Amino acid sequence: MGSVDEGECIVSGKVGQEEWLALLEKVAEGERLVQAVFSSPRRKDGTIARKATVRPVQLKNGLRYQFERLADNKAYHENVSADELAARLAAEMSGYKQALIQTTEADIQALANKKGELTLISKAKSPDEGGQSAKAAPQPHNRDKRYVLPEGEPVPFLISLGVMTPEGKIVKAKYDKFRQINRFLEMVADAAPELPKDKPLHIVDFGCGKSYLTFALYHYLAIKLGMSVRIFGLDLKKDVIADCAKLASELGWSDLTFAVGDISDFEERESVDMVVTLHACDTATDAALLKAIGWGASVILSVPCCQHELFRQISQPALQPLLKHGILKERFAALATDAIRANLLELAGYRTQLLEFIDLEHTPKNLLIRAIKARGKQDVENLRSEYERFRDFLSVSPFMDRKI
Repeated sequence: MGSVDEGECIVSGKVGQEEWLALLEKVAEGERLVQAVFSSPRRKDGTIARKATVRPVQLKNGLRYQFERLADNKAYHENVSADELAARLAAEMSGYKQALIQTTEADIQALANKKGELTLISKAKSPDEGGQSAKAAPQPHNRDKRYVLPEGEPVPFLISLGVMTPEGKIVKAKYDKFRQINRFLEMVADAAPELPKDKPLHIVDFGCGKSYLTFALYHYLAIKLGMSVRIFGLDLKKDVIADCAKLASELGWSDLTFAVGDISDFEERESVDMVVTLHACDTATDAALLKAIGWGASVILSVPCCQHELFRQISQPALQPLLKHGILKERFAALATDAIRANLLELAGYRTQLLEFIDLEHTPKNLLIRAIKARGKQDVENLRSEYERFRDFLSVSPFMDRKI
């Protein structure tokens, strides 16, 4: 490859396998590697993770290099020694079209063509950027979580809502809210590819309340991703809606609007691409889900709140040892309610998941129902039979079942 002058960007053209391996051996020496990111899998059949990241971590038995691979919305980790690093980096590159390898001395971009031939682009780091003799600092194994909205980067709506200081620091009393916002955006990020791409998106947030997550949703989709989005927030509290509308106006977000109203009476939209319902009480969640089904929304994100309907209905002698205890009956009724909602969404043509929204230590209402409009046919007969056996076993008549 030859030498690289400080700050100069050199395109080396195609490099042979021996030269590539020699470079990786150098990267693996002396704790030079800061991070390597592999992206754009060569195969699209899911056999290769959509992204792989490598970074140094300090474990009890010494320095290791952690490979984190993202596949099926999950992260898989593997730790290797420095002696294995060069060979493993070469093996990883064989599955991807591009990589960015950051060392203490340079940033190296590797691009592979269809034949697997490599072109390298390298930029040396100046001393101010930590170049030359510096060593990469290994991260603690349990390092700070990397958030969609990272701490330290000022975000106007978070500052206005009192979650963040103008310097980008999280207000201590609002840290749980900050974590909740980021967890929600992780789930939005996973579902975003399922949204239509050929038109402006219409999103409704039922029971938006103070709208921390509504503002976060708009910021992520419209500001961070640059998508054309129109979001409408609905809630019964006039003073809260007035505050939300004022903040949206101050931010200049004309495509984020709010109104006072009841979910069941809402008829102002003929078509909606995504429905969000967070902590809508009791059957208000069901009403919101029914609206979403009626619109054929591509994505539904729902965090239920209090759930009283089935608590009053459940009757099953075989479950009496559980149901005779009020607190257990309440929790069982809540779980049964969400199971019924998930199954009815499946019967309506959605792929449904129940996910942990936030740690139980922060709120007992920690489940999120994520439903994605299915593209293929589902086995409706078996789904319906399975659901009806469960419903009849509990002797209940759920709100959604009566209205669907």
